[in-house]
Amino acid sequence: MTHKPRPLIDILVSIVIPSIILMKFSDDNELGASGALVVALAFPIAWGLYELVRFNIRNYIALLGLISVLLTGSIGLLQLDTQWLAVKEAAIPALLGIVVLVTARLGYPLIKTLLYNPKVLNTERISRILCERGLDKALEARLLNATYMLSGTFFFSAVMNYLLATWIVTSPSGSAAFNEELGQLTLISYPIIAIPSMLMMFAIFYFLWRSIRNLTGLKLEEILASSPADCN
Repeated sequence: MTHKPRPLIDILVSIVIPSIILMKFSDDNELGASGALVVALAFPIAWGLYELVRFNIRNYIALLGLISVLLTGSIGLLQLDTQWLAVKEAAIPALLGIVVLVTARLGYPLIKTLLYNPKVLNTERISRILCERGLDKALEARLLNATYMLSGTFFFSAVMNYLLATWIVTSPSGSAAFNEELGQLTLISYPIIAIPSMLMMFAIFYFLWRSIRNLTGLKLEEILASSPADCN
């Protein structure tokens, strides 16, 4: 079965519902601190597992998201120091940023997998024109720069995650106040971190498109993978 992105459902199940449960049902006369945390985290965990199993999606970023949720639950249920929550929030995007840098240093820029691939761009046509003009090395340099930009978005997320977590979540883990603050963190982090990161990704795509256009002379509709093949 073909998987179709459902961003509204993803936001509802992974952010909105868990946040409401944590903020409104963590009192002792409701679900209690531990009960609310378990129920809230069950939504993104169940949804993530459903996506992975139902559609057989080999998405390592989604897998890291599941691990992140499980670590959050462990911190709350084991009543660990809240500083570990800030460390966890920063560690995963920082790790992704390091992985992106390593791929660049090894000569396999991750941007090729994400953007410069046949599903997104007409790479065959682009490569042919670049080879004819002797500019293939120039594009490689631009791809490397785009990969560095991509790692920067992850490092930005890491810093912002850490700052937000230390600023918002100050109550002892395992308490109702901790759950409420965790819910607030989940809601606030999306507009403050996720949206700027998405804008950065659009900026990277724009940089890549401008680079390809300047090097090949192709228009946007000719660069995209859906464009018709040129006639020889």
